[in-house]
Amino acid sequence: MPPPPRGIPVVDDLGLGLQANSGRGVNKDGSFNVRRRGLPRFRFYELYHHLITMGWAPFLGLLLLAFVITNALFALLYLGIGMEHFTRPGGETLPDRMQDAFFFSAQTLTTVGYGHISPKGTLANTAAALESLLGLLSFALATGLLYGRFSRPQACLRFSAQAVVASYGPITGFMFRLVNMRSNQLIEVEATLSLSFEDPGSRQRRFMNLSLERSKINLFPSSWTVVHPIDETSPLQGMTAEDLRRARAEFIVLIKAFDDTFSQTIYARTSYTAEEVRWGTRFTPMLFATADGMTEMDVTQLDALEGPEATERG
Repeated sequence: MPPPPRGIPVVDDLGLGLQANSGRGVNKDGSFNVRRRGLPRFRFYELYHHLITMGWAPFLGLLLLAFVITNALFALLYLGIGMEHFTRPGGETLPDRMQDAFFFSAQTLTTVGYGHISPKGTLANTAAALESLLGLLSFALATGLLYGRFSRPQACLRFSAQAVVASYGPITGFMFRLVNMRSNQLIEVEATLSLSFEDPGSRQRRFMNLSLERSKINLFPSSWTVVHPIDETSPLQGMTAEDLRRARAEFIVLIKAFDDTFSQTIYARTSYTAEEVRWGTRFTPMLFATADGMTEMDVTQLDALEGPEATERG
């Protein structure tokens, strides 16, 4: 890959490392291809982060598992104390006593207490009181985690599966587009585009920021096609698709926006490798005017392309 023209800032590192590798630095979903070694196996300070960011199915399954295990442990405790220290209508077989102990634990933990089973004596009442305290604390924590999951703002931006190099006035431009998949309002949306490539001399990765035709929009009600003009100041000037593949080029995208619903700033990331850039094509329009004076956006056309499939020079 030829050296960048004068005026193009070359950044030594964006936090992804300078070592050349065959993989991409940023995945399509915005996660990073960085593996850290030497960390402790169990990091208590990561527990809250994992509980907030894990999927809903594992989270709810973990809550259910914790509920069952806690009640099972207290049921064993009550069995050890002796079910004769409890007033209960159940039978005297081991399964009956285990069932009564488990459901008494569940009623105590949730502070329901239907009254069919009640403790007698100091030891049984002390164990039930301790479980009631644990139940209050655990449900307070579970409520906080649920609130944190619902109140945490998350970007739901969808990027086009491929970027294109297409005609842009008298020149060409590198383009990708994105839409907001939610009905919330995003304002002050900013885009940053960086180019990562392998330096053939040092065999290290180099990074440079690419200028955009418009790096910020105030309103984002529909779609946004982000354009990097390939003019005489662009490092892509005169390059071909083969040049990008040979340099293992990767276009790293960062989107920053203000979520009007949560009144907080959100971020979204993605990247495009050289193989994910289509040359000589353009995006199919996805905005249409309707008879009632409205503008209609067809989200299914986000990845639709039209025009010739391969033109090597940009």
